[in-house]
Amino acid sequence: MKKRVVLIFGILLFLIAGFFISKSVNLNPNYKVGQEIDGLNGVSVYYNGGVGTVVGRQLAPDGYNLGLKYQCVEFVKRYYYEHLNHKMPNSYGHAKDFFNAKIKDGEVNKQRNLKQFKNGSLSKPKENDLLIYSGTALNTYGHVAIISKVTEKDIEIIQQNPGPYGKSREKYRLLYHSGIWHIKNKQILGWLRK
Repeated sequence: MKKRVVLIFGILLFLIAGFFISKSVNLNPNYKVGQEIDGLNGVSVYYNGGVGTVVGRQLAPDGYNLGLKYQCVEFVKRYYYEHLNHKMPNSYGHAKDFFNAKIKDGEVNKQRNLKQFKNGSLSKPKENDLLIYSGTALNTYGHVAIISKVTEKDIEIIQQNPGPYGKSREKYRLLYHSGIWHIKNKQILGWLRK
């Protein structure tokens, strides 16, 4: 019995260690960390390898904090800084922290100096909106992306750091019912807009 408990504990420890190592190792031999893989409006998307890979902090020429290199937050902040000429008053925080559940739909999120809309809003998502995802058991920090295209039936997003084999672009169904716009993805908290 004692050997069995030790064996099970050892296997669990091995699996947990393997999970954390895989989050910071490049498992995809087709790309190198820091390689440009996509872009929107002249702002590049870089490959990050494992979702936990950190290569250092990225600062704008004026010292503004863009975030940890090649993480999702760094891309959206760099996009807003370079393409929309926008600096967030609070330039720190994890992806899911960009959404403040206490703010009413359509009001200004003062930490980001952007209008905030919940997923289930009177306001239809627009191109250049910043999309915020909640955290999960495997990614407690959440995720952020930019809405790159909107139609009556779906949205397309562009993202950085979706994982070693994730795609830089994805589409989600856009639903409209009783005056409310909803993006069909349970992880999406809402969107921010300049």
